[in-house]
Amino acid sequence: LGLIAFGAGEPRVQRPRQGRIGLLSLLAELRRGAADEGGGRTSLGTVVKTTTALGRQRGMIVIVSDFRGELDWEGPLKALRARHGVLAVEIRDPREMELVPAGDLWLVDPETGRQVQIDTRKRRIRQRFAAAAERERAEVADALRRAGADHVVLSTDGDWLKTLSGHLRRGEASLRAGTSTRKVRSRTGRPM
Repeated sequence: LGLIAFGAGEPRVQRPRQGRIGLLSLLAELRRGAADEGGGRTSLGTVVKTTTALGRQRGMIVIVSDFRGELDWEGPLKALRARHGVLAVEIRDPREMELVPAGDLWLVDPETGRQVQIDTRKRRIRQRFAAAAERERAEVADALRRAGADHVVLSTDGDWLKTLSGHLRRGEASLRAGTSTRKVRSRTGRPM
């Protein structure tokens, strides 16, 4: 188990380790990372390139992100996927998908600091925002599919553990089904 934590400052790298020591190191790093605050510009593409360099043995790479910002990660993700299994866990907050009619708001991009004032009481503004948010999420899903990553969306307002375990169970079932069909072959290689 290894970890690359990024988003606030320099990425923290925990090289892959096996067994109990790997698990305990991973949990300690996650606990330490939970205390970090702040934002700033991040590059998921750079982090995926770093992951490709670290992961020498074939394995499963799990990327947990909101996948917001530049799509600079699609090419590096394809390269990573060529050697490893990749599960992209997209975290979504419904509050980022639509605006409520709350009046005048100042919105700030946490990565660039850019600010904009909008009147959320205007229905057209809310509709345009929702449509843009939906397009952005569709672009992310398309890029993940093109890269060959397995993709699951977890919402901050739902039972994310149930969603994740159901997704993993379905993947395990399809893996077993694929394995069993490969075993049922004659010595000539033709299906029986």
